[in-house]
Amino acid sequence: MLAQSSSSSSSYLLFVLLTIGTWGLYGIFLHKGQVDFADPVNGRYKAFLFVGIAYFLVAVLAPIVMLLISGSDWKMTGSGMSWSLIAGIVGAVGAFGVLLAFGSGGKPAVVMSLIFAGAPLVNAAVAITMAGQWGQIKPMFLVGIVLAAAGAYLIVTQKPKPVPHGKAAAVQESPPAPSE
Repeated sequence: MLAQSSSSSSSYLLFVLLTIGTWGLYGIFLHKGQVDFADPVNGRYKAFLFVGIAYFLVAVLAPIVMLLISGSDWKMTGSGMSWSLIAGIVGAVGAFGVLLAFGSGGKPAVVMSLIFAGAPLVNAAVAITMAGQWGQIKPMFLVGIVLAAAGAYLIVTQKPKPVPHGKAAAVQESPPAPSE
């Protein structure tokens, strides 16, 4: 079954790749949707409304089907429900933050690069805190943190500049150089 995993299996990497691909597209498609609403004031909220509809379709209906297929007993713990609800709220607030960043002038390549470089740092700090492992930090972990921050900086500052539409067309329309 898809929901089950094994520590000796690397099949989880397929799902990691699925998530990398879909989340890598998320910001680009969200920005496109926001812009295509042609409403500079409320386009981001309209786009987020449809993100919510998509979440309902994928995050509510799909698990119900999977629980039915797997024969779940439907018992839910208070702690499991609470943490899962908090995770959903945090995820939705983050998605809304992406839209607000776009609305404040951020471009998808910059916004998403900063988010995807910064989120693992937050994840590592919180996971280490929750596990009480700060005393077990090794120097190379700190090097990794510095490299992740440097990588985010380089991605944002060194990305290619967009070519103005007129220049790209002019380059393509130039006649070939005369041959000698």
